[in-house]
Amino acid sequence: MKVKPLISVLMTSYNREEYIGEAIESVLASTYENFELIVVDDKSNDGTVQTAKTYAAIDNRVKVFENEVNLGDYPNRNKAATFATGKYIKYLDSDDIIYPHGLEVMVSCMERFPSAGFGLSSKGEVKKPYPVLLSSAEAYREHFSGFGHFDRAPGSSIIRLDAFNSVGGFSGKRMIGDNELWFILARNFPMVKFTRDLVWDRVHSGQESKTVYARKYDQLRHAVIYEALTHKACPLDEKLRSDILRRLRTAKLKRLVKRIFKL
Repeated sequence: MKVKPLISVLMTSYNREEYIGEAIESVLASTYENFELIVVDDKSNDGTVQTAKTYAAIDNRVKVFENEVNLGDYPNRNKAATFATGKYIKYLDSDDIIYPHGLEVMVSCMERFPSAGFGLSSKGEVKKPYPVLLSSAEAYREHFSGFGHFDRAPGSSIIRLDAFNSVGGFSGKRMIGDNELWFILARNFPMVKFTRDLVWDRVHSGQESKTVYARKYDQLRHAVIYEALTHKACPLDEKLRSDILRRLRTAKLKRLVKRIFKL
């Protein structure tokens, strides 16, 4: 009988006392049982750690670590990955919920395509059933054709741990570190896309909203895309890269004109 691979669910937290219990319980309710849940708290000053430890006391698959200093979002995600012992890592934010079948679907999709370095839930419709394996070039082309694969949040992903480590994890760039990582992984490994709605992303007032920093986020995102398209290992041919860059420059100019004239 084939042993199901271990998946490390990585839950970083900071002042999520109100929500982390639900997040942990959603993982424990998974139909896929060969997991470890690693909670890494980033110096919370509320009851987040105490809540997490109550679950660790009753289920040895839950492990809780506390940072001595606040690292920030992406550095803490990288630290969480250093504790992982699974074949795959799967981020779940401490205010979100994964549906019972979520881990099972993600792991089975990755196991079906061993060459894939990572998988993302799809935003668009596909012409054949999920899961779908995409080459590096196909993943890039679909992203820029409107699928927006690389705009997905970490909770939408599953990553082979060795692939994550081989590219150095998250760079630490604020707000767009996840988008950047998908571009980097996709140019180095095939990607699996699977069905959407495996995780519920909670929206609440305690989050840092990208809309609040819309202009800064737009600038950072444009820089990440430019870097991905001009990288020597970009899987797209030169003509397609040039066409995409031209469209991006035109769109950027239009946004600038609208801001100047407040259209």
